[in-house]
Amino acid sequence: MYKTTKKKIHILLHPELGETKWDKILNGFIITLIILNVIAVFLETEQPLLEHYGKFFRVFDLVSVIIFSIEYVLRLWSANHDPRYGHSFFGRLKYIFSLDAMIDLLAILPFYIHIAVGLDLRVLRLLRLLRFLRLFRLTSYMKSAKLVRDVFAKRANELKLSLVLILFLIIIASSLLYFAEHQAQPRVFSSIPASIWWAVVTVTSVGYGDMVPITILGKILSGIVSLCGLALLALPAGIITAGFLEETRKMKHNGNHVCPHCGGDLDHHEH
Repeated sequence: MYKTTKKKIHILLHPELGETKWDKILNGFIITLIILNVIAVFLETEQPLLEHYGKFFRVFDLVSVIIFSIEYVLRLWSANHDPRYGHSFFGRLKYIFSLDAMIDLLAILPFYIHIAVGLDLRVLRLLRLLRFLRLFRLTSYMKSAKLVRDVFAKRANELKLSLVLILFLIIIASSLLYFAEHQAQPRVFSSIPASIWWAVVTVTSVGYGDMVPITILGKILSGIVSLCGLALLALPAGIITAGFLEETRKMKHNGNHVCPHCGGDLDHHEH
């Protein structure tokens, strides 16, 4: 009975593991509550709204924290149903320091810190910004988030390589522009670190115009850097797109019908 209850709660709190009506109801409720909390953070910054509805915001935050706290405790209690956290003590300890659990904890921690320590309002305002972390908790309730995580995890090496290439371009571009423009604009291109800002906005094609080369060599280099930046920034987009296409094909393949007699792919045989 104890293990069965734990299993049910674990599945209920992880919608990707179950497909019952209650999974969907709880999933929708938590997602709605998270979104409402983020909206409340936005609205609280409007002073007239805070003055008129301050009590409502405080009560809503209290109710939300209670719900999220209960959910956190239940997640912690049922965590060792997952084989990764199988041990009754060390498994739960490992779960506490997992990314999802840390986000859950940080989302409710400011409320308890304020109650326990009684921080002044200025510090409290900074801590309450951690409530935005509740938005990240949506990933625990959206199956599509698993697809995103899988894509980035499997394409991590390619994405790292593209990031390194972009960093190389920024460093080389800022160095070249410094030597090309320093004598003409010693205050604007005062050093290579100062020129990095120009390289970043040029590579990303933002071009704020606060640092503009005026020499012929500087303008030629700017054009080359802009073109290289466009090419390199397209790499991560292509890698991620290819990853999504691959994962989508896998999901479709896993959803194919299997022959009950030979175990073969019915969809494949049809083709």
